[in-house]
Amino acid sequence: MKAPPFAFDGVVRLTKVGTSYVLFTVVIGFAALNTGNNALYIGLTFLLGCLLLSGIASKGGLKHLRVEFSAIGQPWVGRPAHGMLRLHNDSRIWNVRDVVICGGELEPVLVPIVSRRSAIEVPVTLHFDHRGIVTVNRLDFYTRYPFGFFLKKRRIRIHGEVIVYPRVLAGERERRRMEATAEGEIATNRIGIGGEVHSFREYVRGDSLRHVAWKKSASLGRWIIKQTEAEAAKSVHVVLDPYKPLGVSDEAFEEIVSAAATYIYYSMERGLEVILSLPRVSLHSKADDATPLFRALALVEPAYEPFAIPYERNAVVFSVGRHDDARTA
Repeated sequence: MKAPPFAFDGVVRLTKVGTSYVLFTVVIGFAALNTGNNALYIGLTFLLGCLLLSGIASKGGLKHLRVEFSAIGQPWVGRPAHGMLRLHNDSRIWNVRDVVICGGELEPVLVPIVSRRSAIEVPVTLHFDHRGIVTVNRLDFYTRYPFGFFLKKRRIRIHGEVIVYPRVLAGERERRRMEATAEGEIATNRIGIGGEVHSFREYVRGDSLRHVAWKKSASLGRWIIKQTEAEAAKSVHVVLDPYKPLGVSDEAFEEIVSAAATYIYYSMERGLEVILSLPRVSLHSKADDATPLFRALALVEPAYEPFAIPYERNAVVFSVGRHDDARTA
């Protein structure tokens, strides 16, 4: 059923100022009725008119607001993500002032004014508590405009999805792990475009076809990449085993995913090339961009049956299970 034009799809509450104002209006009304004083009647009419105008103005403003996300930065768990809201005021009469916008992930923000028949962009900050696909489907709008008598709330439905990357850990353990990488205890392979063949590995999305070992690929029936030695280039092979044995908590699994993301994050900061291996897929960082790797970690789900993931001898394996032939983190 369609709501009547005067209806307001929100919540209306009297503020302390509004409550005092209503009580004062009631007192003036009783005094006017008991005395028959025309001046009191005029004052009562003015008070009631202001009360009515306050309700109509705030309702008319909030009712015609529309909102959408126009941009959002790279979101990480535990880190503020900066975005931009586009706010539309479709009202032909009312400007909207002093609107507070908040939501589940949104840090409250005050919008001083949105003029009628116009749109503005509002910078916002979001906070996320878990990785993966997060749906932002509602925002709450509050205003006391114009006189502060009423607090009006309207919940606006929006449609937005964002992929939140895992938490980047910061602590002594992560520092020691990256120091070990810098000293060559883990990332000892120097792989580049030199002349000597260093080793062979499986093809990873993003590899150049110029490095394909055609004879070995033809004999094995799949693409094999030859890795050559270079003095300046280093790379690390990170393996995330999503197998979650019985009895392992969700928090322990999320900690492993965060540890893998942290290792990749600091490896990229040191200028290392990173290969991430997951069940049935391997991804390669491109230049200074590891977005596909972090996106894959954000979407990885626990597996309840073990997988066979091929990896090199010096690979860094993140798992809640056991690995005896690789360096396990």
